[in-house]
Amino acid sequence: MGIFSFLTQELAIDLGTANTIIIHNDKVVVDEPSIVAIDQATNKLIAIGEKARQMHGKTHENIKTIRPLRDGVIADFHAAELMIRGMIKMINSKPQLFSPSLRMVVCIPSGSTEVEVRAVRDSSEHAGGRDVYLIYEPMAAAIGIGIDVEAPTGSMVVDIGGGTTEIAVIALGGIVCNKSIRVAGDSFTADIQAYMRHQHNIKIGERTAEDIKINVGSALTDLDDPPPDYIVRGPNLMTAMPIEIPISYQEIAHCLDKSISKVETAILGVLEQTPPELYADIVNTGIYLAGGGALLRGLDKRLSDKISIPFHVAEDPLHAVARGTGIALKNVDRFSFLMR
Repeated sequence: MGIFSFLTQELAIDLGTANTIIIHNDKVVVDEPSIVAIDQATNKLIAIGEKARQMHGKTHENIKTIRPLRDGVIADFHAAELMIRGMIKMINSKPQLFSPSLRMVVCIPSGSTEVEVRAVRDSSEHAGGRDVYLIYEPMAAAIGIGIDVEAPTGSMVVDIGGGTTEIAVIALGGIVCNKSIRVAGDSFTADIQAYMRHQHNIKIGERTAEDIKINVGSALTDLDDPPPDYIVRGPNLMTAMPIEIPISYQEIAHCLDKSISKVETAILGVLEQTPPELYADIVNTGIYLAGGGALLRGLDKRLSDKISIPFHVAEDPLHAVARGTGIALKNVDRFSFLMR
């Protein structure tokens, strides 16, 4: 590198369904919602990230807000490219004489098909990436949590993101068995929207459901340190009159029960496939939870009670995958066998 290092910019990108995080020089330089607002007439970008999120659900016919990723994979190619490019621009806000060539490590769900992998690679290259490496999310999460992925002991990571829940058993620098299910943060949000509609006759948008999840989301109906009720305002479905309803964490625990059970079943499914020697390691060290879903109150306790293996929430679970991607980027040569 030496003299040319300033000509090459190295970025680690956690391209998430809910949030996109970019790490540059070990620092989180971009942490924005994965959403873009586009002018329908000209197809030009109006806003990305938080600004676009504030428009979500409030636009008129000329503006369209798009979430380019669905279930962890790129659903809208054009929007994804605009978003990656726009977020890279956020780092280089100062005008430059020349644009540095980009080296990127981007993480992808472990259940991605060849076509989905290709889509991420193409979008990253179109957005200016010269060398694009891809790493599987659970592997990045494990590195970010601080697990020694090259050790001959087994570790299990459950990464509950926005679009997918990634479950993987890792040993000797590889994924021994894994499962990627499309039940995660977005499913929880949809469950809350449906519950409010059926139970309280109130219509709420995606953003309000997200706020409910953050304020009173819970996996258990009995918490030691319960959050106060959250007041939800919206139109009554029958009369269209405004109503206010206090929502308790117990209600949300009931409404999320089905989706969390699916996550439990998937974890048990992966444990069934795990070789007995690695299984013993996992019982000893416990299972690590990462991703935004790990912040759901009481989730670690519920899973520990159900599966009889201790669950540990990673510190700063939201950034675990991005941090791991950043470490992989700095040690590309060492981790090259993990990359695609």
